[in-house]
Amino acid sequence: MLAEKKLTFDSVAQLLKRRKLLSDEQLTMIQEKGQQQHKRLQQQLSGGQANSRTQRSDSISPAEIISSFNLEIPGSKKLLSEDMITETLARAAGLTYLKIDPLKLDLEIVTNHISRAFALKNMMIPVDMVNGTLVIAVSDPTDTHGIEELQRTRRIKVERALASRTDILKVLREFFGFRASVIAAESEAKQNTDISNLEQHFQMRTSQQDEDGTDQHIIAAVDFLLQYAFDQRASDIHIEPKRDKSMIRLRVDGVLHNIHNIPKNLHPSIVSRIKLLARLDLAEKRRPQDGRIKTEHKNKEIELRVSTLPVAFGEKIVVRIFDPDVLMQDLEKIGFEPREYQLYNSFIRQPNGIILVTGPTGSGKTTTLYSSLRALASPEINIVTVEDPIEMVLEEFNQVGVQSAIDVTFATILRNILRQDPDIIMIGEIRDKETADNAVQAALTGHLVLSTLHTNDAPSSITRLLELGIPYFLLASTLIGINAQRLVRTICRECKRERILTAAERSYLNLDGDDIKVWEGAGCDECRGTGFKGRSGIFEVLDINSRIKASLSADTDLIKLTALAREDGMSTLRESAIRKMLNGETTFEEVIAVTGKTTK
Repeated sequence: MLAEKKLTFDSVAQLLKRRKLLSDEQLTMIQEKGQQQHKRLQQQLSGGQANSRTQRSDSISPAEIISSFNLEIPGSKKLLSEDMITETLARAAGLTYLKIDPLKLDLEIVTNHISRAFALKNMMIPVDMVNGTLVIAVSDPTDTHGIEELQRTRRIKVERALASRTDILKVLREFFGFRASVIAAESEAKQNTDISNLEQHFQMRTSQQDEDGTDQHIIAAVDFLLQYAFDQRASDIHIEPKRDKSMIRLRVDGVLHNIHNIPKNLHPSIVSRIKLLARLDLAEKRRPQDGRIKTEHKNKEIELRVSTLPVAFGEKIVVRIFDPDVLMQDLEKIGFEPREYQLYNSFIRQPNGIILVTGPTGSGKTTTLYSSLRALASPEINIVTVEDPIEMVLEEFNQVGVQSAIDVTFATILRNILRQDPDIIMIGEIRDKETADNAVQAALTGHLVLSTLHTNDAPSSITRLLELGIPYFLLASTLIGINAQRLVRTICRECKRERILTAAERSYLNLDGDDIKVWEGAGCDECRGTGFKGRSGIFEVLDINSRIKASLSADTDLIKLTALAREDGMSTLRESAIRKMLNGETTFEEVIAVTGKTTK
């Protein structure tokens, strides 16, 4: 049990040493450098990284200071994290350790019992109500002043749990702040019977005018929502109007999570705020609109693509988040296996021809194309892209956006693009015969063309182009290679565990052997209990070699073409996924979910 009246850096360090989480050398080192490290962390906070409403630079916890050294636990390859230190403190204090998940917190419990200022002052947050007892997460087990004051003033039974200071601050910033803004906006909006007045106010306000109270709360709510989405590594934000509410969902690692339900009367206000940022027409609610927002997060620029769609109960908005660290990666790091990487890398090094990247929406095609262009970019090369819309604005390329309203289409741009003296052309998508014809002509005249096509696998792309009316002999002359791809979720490293495939599972995947070892995620705080963290690509790369070219004809048989490609060494998407499963990167269930329920 902790006997100290106040939690100190030294007492925590000594406890960790007794629990064998620190070695003698590590203890001596952090005792010598602890004060200096504390000052450094304070300077970081006061240097602009702290938000005065949610952080106090004078209350950095001992756990934060010790974990900032990134020490390796003796006899283990794991780093001593703030969560581990907090869990150790909880056991020593006889308290329950709690890893706070904002998705599981209840608005009424969090906001109805204590104010945000009181929560910040005492570094605590309500997290649950169990049989009339309010469960409060605190960051310091020895500080009971806030708990005593709450019991005295509210006359309510309180039970403490220990959580890290970082988690409590995150709730205050991302969850509490958003919810508080929504409640305040709803309260003020109720004074107006017509919410459209607020939308009109957005249109008419000038830069010199002050924002009214409701606007300030809506602006804060949208800011909190974007910040939360960035921190959760979300790829999309969905804001969906329903009959009695508006639902906010985030797509994380390809899966949608319900995050918040907000009052229906605030939906138009939030939509208007996002449309205003994206420079969309606030008055137009009957037609879909597309726009973009550029912002910053952790000192890097992030592009947001905004799409609106009129649905039964109002305007639905989807904000797609383009993180440059995700969109622009080294080709060898996006999931290629050695053979597939060597093949695809050889494709993009050709001086002319067509390379196709195929797959459904959300399969990572844009990442592959942008990463390919970045690998090719140099001052000596002129790269021109034609996109609908431009996914991310990059200075290395000359990017052209399709504008159908004024007849600036893929086909019309491509008809004139050769006058721009390009070396490499990237076409966002081949949708029709005219675009396909122009791509072929560009390749025939000495240009390297990269594009996407919506087909289920690599060989199907050839039959699709034939269906569009491209002569087979031109395909044989221009096609270099085709890459079909999907994304599979990768197993969380923190909760990864082994298991053996069952006989039924082995049979389903046509795998030989009795004890085939695979891995899965047990679910932990790091992965929010899903067992997955991050995604990786699986690829089916078809090399258009001399044998494939010789087999092309006006009535090319897809089955024979696939068989020929398999003889040449092409791996199917299913086989690529199985290899990732056997290597411990993904699970059996994910292989089936992504590559279908029938074997190929």
